[in-house]
Amino acid sequence: MLSIENRIAKELDVQAKQVIAAIALLDEGSTVPFISRYRKEVTGGLDDTQLRSLEERLKYLRELEDRRASILNSIEEQGKLTDDLSKAIASAETKNTLEDLYLPYKRKRRTKGQIAIESGLEPLADALLADPSLEPEVEAVKYLTTAASVTEAPIAVVTDTPIAIVTDIKAALDGARAILMERFAEHAGLLAATRSLLEQRAIVSVNVAKGKEQEGAKFQDYFEYQEPYKNIPPHRALAIFRGRNEGILMSTLDLETPEGGWFGVLAHPCEVMIAKQWGITPQGRPADAWLVQVVSWTWRIKMLLHISGDLMFSLREKAEAEAIRVFSMNLKDLLLAAPAGAKATLGLDPGIRTGVKIAVVDSTGQYLDQGTVYPHAPKNQWDASIAEIAMLAKKHNVELLAIGNGTASRETDKLAGDLIKRHPELKLTKIMVNEAGASVYSASEFAAREFPDLDVTIRGAVSIARRLQDPLAELVKIEPKSIGVGQYQHDVNQYQLGRSLDAVIEDCVNDVGVDLNMASMPLLKRVSGLNETIAGNIVAHRNLHGRFTSREELKSVPRLGDKTFEQAAGFLRIIVDNTNPLDASGVHPEAYSLVATIAASKGRVVDSIVGDSVFLRSLNPEDFVTEKFGLPTITDIISELDKPGRDPRPEFKTASLKDGVENIKDLSEDMILEGTVTNVTNFGAFVDVGVHQDGLVHISCLADKFVDDPHQVVKAGQIVKVKVLEVDIPRKRIALTMKLQETKQDRKDRGDYTGHKKSAVTKPAVTKSQPKKQTRQAPNAKPMTNNAMAEKLAAALKK
Repeated sequence: MLSIENRIAKELDVQAKQVIAAIALLDEGSTVPFISRYRKEVTGGLDDTQLRSLEERLKYLRELEDRRASILNSIEEQGKLTDDLSKAIASAETKNTLEDLYLPYKRKRRTKGQIAIESGLEPLADALLADPSLEPEVEAVKYLTTAASVTEAPIAVVTDTPIAIVTDIKAALDGARAILMERFAEHAGLLAATRSLLEQRAIVSVNVAKGKEQEGAKFQDYFEYQEPYKNIPPHRALAIFRGRNEGILMSTLDLETPEGGWFGVLAHPCEVMIAKQWGITPQGRPADAWLVQVVSWTWRIKMLLHISGDLMFSLREKAEAEAIRVFSMNLKDLLLAAPAGAKATLGLDPGIRTGVKIAVVDSTGQYLDQGTVYPHAPKNQWDASIAEIAMLAKKHNVELLAIGNGTASRETDKLAGDLIKRHPELKLTKIMVNEAGASVYSASEFAAREFPDLDVTIRGAVSIARRLQDPLAELVKIEPKSIGVGQYQHDVNQYQLGRSLDAVIEDCVNDVGVDLNMASMPLLKRVSGLNETIAGNIVAHRNLHGRFTSREELKSVPRLGDKTFEQAAGFLRIIVDNTNPLDASGVHPEAYSLVATIAASKGRVVDSIVGDSVFLRSLNPEDFVTEKFGLPTITDIISELDKPGRDPRPEFKTASLKDGVENIKDLSEDMILEGTVTNVTNFGAFVDVGVHQDGLVHISCLADKFVDDPHQVVKAGQIVKVKVLEVDIPRKRIALTMKLQETKQDRKDRGDYTGHKKSAVTKPAVTKSQPKKQTRQAPNAKPMTNNAMAEKLAAALKK
């Protein structure tokens, strides 16, 4: 089997030495942003995406190795470890395979099979399996407990309440059956084969729980639903699991069973696989009917429940992983949205009866002033509200009006438009801002420490204003799950979600860089190498000693040692009043000497070459390669010197919302609107067109060409033009399209998606004959008698 390093290298399609180098750096405490930015020579240029994948696979494979060692040790302690078993465990490539191999040796509660073995019934089971010509009832008599043997050695029996003796034939045969069922069900190869078959061919059937139709109306698309297991997309899987968790839906997973079956007796393909594995071939012999019953019970009672549980768990894992991936991509797009920049901003948190809350911040985001106006019903103080906002805007030289997109946002947007018309001398620009999570920030402990004297509603207005100035700096203060750009984020594994979102935030923050003298503690703690304690110490040092003038001063911050400095320094910028111009760039302090060498080689000083594009483009990077600094690093340094501290985020733009369209009732078919993408899912994109309800652009309506992944076409925060396809006011659903030239008739002619009603999950035609419901016989159900089974088998053989 491949080593961990070689396995990861194969999966990532890179060289093993790259993986080995990256693992060494991770193990010594280096972060992914630091490695991808400043250790390109060491890893051969692995980027942050590859490094994140490497980090996750390394974690999984190391856990796999730990579990492998634990299993080997456990089996060895039992004295049951053979060479073949040891080789099989050593070559297992997944946790499922490992657990299948370990199952027969796993310490568990005393089972019926174990009790039967203790009762001396294993020879009976072995005899009937080895020689079906034996008569089961006759053979079982040999294993009944006599009065004398009870006195000498009490024997446990297989019943719901174990007793000390086996007194009748039925109890003996039940015990033998329990032994074989456990033996069959714990065969690793058989488990793998049947699991693989179900993965490829199983059908998931979902129905509504009795009496839950009205309560579970939101799940009505799944009340009678079937789909091949392998075809269920993540968003539908998560919807099913949510319905199950809420007690609304019930689901089963199994194969279709063909008519007739093997020898006319074993109908289920997996039953046939079990029979063949153990050499059971019905031929009309005395024990054949009993063995067929053992096989059938093994599948229905033991294996099906175990494997279907595993597969549904696997489906959930895959669906959650995809949901987390989608959430992470949306979060990244939102965090890297274009900032409006350092301009004095007035934030408006809209409200009806409670009024519109106002907060003014300066160009650096510092709070200046506040107010509350009541332009809407019931007070309707329209003119007074305009006068109040105009006064605050003039007083603080405001340039931007940031309007939260919540309740009364369009009415407040109209107010802002009227303000701009009445006071053109203020030169104001109004922008609608996604306020998701603002209320979470305003009620947070950090907001309370930052603004102890402000009402939570005013803190929300401050957050809206700052979010317009710099989305990244403000959004890092909010728990990512509260930002609302994911699918089923509360249903997925919260640990995995947290890890993924934290990684996205870390990558975004370090990609953009942080102004050391402006950054808040929540922003600083996301910088490579820093944590909440050190970030707090940086802020405290800044408050006590004033602005940082050089990166070197970071070394005087408590608990910020050499390793932390190495990881963090390149991402912390001193934009103004620095003693070294390189401190404003992404050049790492460890490379300052190299920059000095480059400048000196041409008779220049460092200050003079920063931003000198003509000079920098004339350089040959290969001339400066050393043992310490390779070509990738030197190329990056020259590029950084050309545009020091450049912001990778796009140019700021905003959507122009259509006048008069403020409510879902104002929409009509074929209306063309401009809006902002708020969320991208696997099935399409949601767009805010300013009516308090996002519309859905289905994946089939995103582009004129086939779209496999909506993220290939749109991203959160993007400004797009859409056409209204359909409006469902009772269900508050809006269907949109980005194919602006198409008519409704064009789509009907082609049979394309035309609205939300058609997006409901339909019952797919799995096969010509729908799967029959499987009747699972309970463990304590009355089994078919051996005579009845024998008669059925004999009849089948005659045919």
